[in-house]
Amino acid sequence: MHSIDEDAEAGEPLKRDLVAGLEKGLQVIEAFDQERSRLTIAEVAQLTGLTRAAARRYLITLTHLGYMRHDNKTFSLTPTVLRLGQSYLHSARLPRIVQPLLYRLAYSLGEAASCGVLDHDQLVCVAAVSAGQLVSTTLQPGTRVPAYCTANGRMLLASLPHAEMLDILSRTQAEAITTHTITDRDRLALEIARAREQGYALVDQELELGLRTMSVPVRNFRGEVVAAMNISVHAARMKLEDMVERCLPAMLKIQVELGALL
Repeated sequence: MHSIDEDAEAGEPLKRDLVAGLEKGLQVIEAFDQERSRLTIAEVAQLTGLTRAAARRYLITLTHLGYMRHDNKTFSLTPTVLRLGQSYLHSARLPRIVQPLLYRLAYSLGEAASCGVLDHDQLVCVAAVSAGQLVSTTLQPGTRVPAYCTANGRMLLASLPHAEMLDILSRTQAEAITTHTITDRDRLALEIARAREQGYALVDQELELGLRTMSVPVRNFRGEVVAAMNISVHAARMKLEDMVERCLPAMLKIQVELGALL
């Protein structure tokens, strides 16, 4: 009989140790997003690969538990789903340690700051401080944005083994979100390599027009990259080169402090 530790060392858990119902239930929740806020049973079945009968049972169960609401023939998520994300934000060590230092960084510079982690090809914000600068609606905990066109995302991609980074880029459907967005994979790879070499990433209005961001990696005491933090500014108020001169020294100071705490 394998122990949990032995299964973990083998890489993949045994199939008999997985709860298929939980996996499928979470797939149903993940089928809903900004573009698909309301779905029918047939649409959920198609998106998740479930049969229509199975999708119906999962949706009814989630509705009974309060995670879904049912209106005519469509289902949508309820605010109860936020408990899942809040459980991470309240229990995870990283957000709790980063938040006070991020607050100090943001208010020392008078600019918005955030910290994020990589989830496949997306950047997930785990902590944020506006410092009175409402530069973007994406700067709030729980927000997901594409990694390829964000400073934090590129910094985290730069921390990965080269082959893994290229694999993620090859699977990424890069879209021109703004007229500044870089979508060519070769050029993206060059930008990521530049971030790795210089130790910081700069992104100019690729996610939102008028938004410039600069990011540095967040390392633990072993030197492993566990997150990335950035400063976001209005493009009209600060040039890219000025960001490096004015913001980078303060960011590097916080980076060192976090390294001693994580």
